[in-house]
Amino acid sequence: MTSLTLRTITLLGATITTGLATGAFALYAHTIMPGLRRTDDRTFVGAFQAMDRAIINPWFMAGGFVGALVFTAGAAVANRHQPAMGWIVAALVLYLLACVVTVAVNVPLNDALKAAGNPDHLVDLAGVRHQFHEVRWAAWNLVRTVVSLGAFGCLAWALVLHGRATA
Repeated sequence: MTSLTLRTITLLGATITTGLATGAFALYAHTIMPGLRRTDDRTFVGAFQAMDRAIINPWFMAGGFVGALVFTAGAAVANRHQPAMGWIVAALVLYLLACVVTVAVNVPLNDALKAAGNPDHLVDLAGVRHQFHEVRWAAWNLVRTVVSLGAFGCLAWALVLHGRATA
């Protein structure tokens, strides 16, 4: 594999996987959470628990969340000393921030909601929902959506610069 091919594959992989992760975050921001906000407590707790269990799968983890970090880091290494390097590093920093928000805020809230147990056996569903801090979760999800969208934009521009440099 040539150096140019490696630079291209890693940058394209970074752009695609970051786009996929951004899309997942955005879907929660503009559809899932607003939809769940309108449901009763039992539906909210049960549906969120089920979605959180379902999203932890190889397609999302490798093809989006972790894949974006790995491909972007790989693209930064492969494209060092190239015109797109600054944009790739900016994308890496932005996406890393999205990962930090996810691990520091969203995942602990998700885990606490799952730990509450089966909604069919919970006496205080309203209390469980309140302890989830729905507004906080949604606000931090919006932060990770915006920063990962910024990362995606940086990578898209890096692809333009890469194309110009190799034309």
